Amino acid sequence: MKATSSARSRRADVRRQGGQSAAAATDWVERQLIEIHGCLRQYFPALGRLAIALYDPKTDKLKTFAHSTTGGTPLAQYEAVLAEVPSLGALARTGRHRVVRDLSVFNGSPHEHSRRLLEDGYRSSYTLPVRADGRLLGFLFFDSKRRDYFTPLAVERLAVFGHLIALLVVQSLTPVRMLRSALSVASKLTHYRDPETGAHLERMSRYTRLIARVLAPREKLSDEFVEFLFLFAPAHDIGKIAIPDSILLKRGRLTAAEFEVMKTHVTKGAEIVDGIVQDLGLEALPHAGILRNVVLCHHEAVDGSGYPRGLGGDSIPIEARIVAVADVFDALTSERPYKPAWRPAYAHAYLREGAGTKFDAACVAVLQKHAAEVEEIRSGFQDLESASQQSREGYTLDL
Repeated sequence: MKATSSARSRRADVRRQGGQSAAAATDWVERQLIEIHGCLRQYFPALGRLAIALYDPKTDKLKTFAHSTTGGTPLAQYEAVLAEVPSLGALARTGRHRVVRDLSVFNGSPHEHSRRLLEDGYRSSYTLPVRADGRLLGFLFFDSKRRDYFTPLAVERLAVFGHLIALLVVQSLTPVRMLRSALSVASKLTHYRDPETGAHLERMSRYTRLIARVLAPREKLSDEFVEFLFLFAPAHDIGKIAIPDSILLKRGRLTAAEFEVMKTHVTKGAEIVDGIVQDLGLEALPHAGILRNVVLCHHEAVDGSGYPRGLGGDSIPIEARIVAVADVFDALTSERPYKPAWRPAYAHAYLREGAGTKFDAACVAVLQKHAAEVEEIRSGFQDLESASQQSREGYTLDL
């Protein structure tokens, strides 16, 4: 379904301004899923829910992504480890579908997703794995509040729609991954010069997803928004490719003049993003606004003292406020040529001190309240060269 010219214009305005959250423009997959669900209910009136979960092979986690649900939202902002769900693991290995005629067989299951579906009244399900290029992308779920609803004839008919929905998922992710790949090539040129490592990008993108997932109900962020923010977060500093080595690689504190040059990496980054998006013909991509806001606004401060535009408070897009906290936490707890790694407790204290002035207080609070999950990410994606340095105390860091 193609976007109208006026919709494309509105999205382009968001990308150019870089001061509005792109959250409202991102739920493209979910809108398509809702339309498909509406059509299917003409033939399957008791089909109460369609849902898509995506798979992250680096953490073995399934994440809710998009859904269409009648009469409630039984599952959102949820993650589960695939290895802990054997029935889905079997589908991932074999590529076969699964029909559960009576979900009450999962009564007493330790898994939250089973409990919540049962509590919401669902009694049968039909599940398909979604694959592309031989890789598992995730799963598609059809759920009904009637027992034994997915008869062989119903499954035969729904399988056609299941494959169409799978194509929809692949179609939505392909241009984003193409854009991310182009950004990755440019970013790698930066990282060959800048001491930041791939592990830094893995960690900060996962801190980003953690913060966004927890804040999603309050900020009205969809799972789709959270996923694309996770995908784009590593490109936040792409503009550093345009910063001279004498400044980018300087070990000591930057002079005032040098810092002014360093600050231009956000506007140069936005220019690079705009150029890549245009070259790839992705101007209508509904998720590109997230990327541009992250690149342009992640050094704004909630008290208005940041750059490049001196935005403050809620005028800073939520995606940029989230990335700012995730990036600073990982920068502090990572070793750099000009500083050893800070202990996590010191990094948390630094963020608390700046909460409400430099940093979004709600974003900071998420890292504090979910310290165990933060530590799991930090230890799971370690830099080999700095693994032995994690307990060092830090120096003052210009951020």
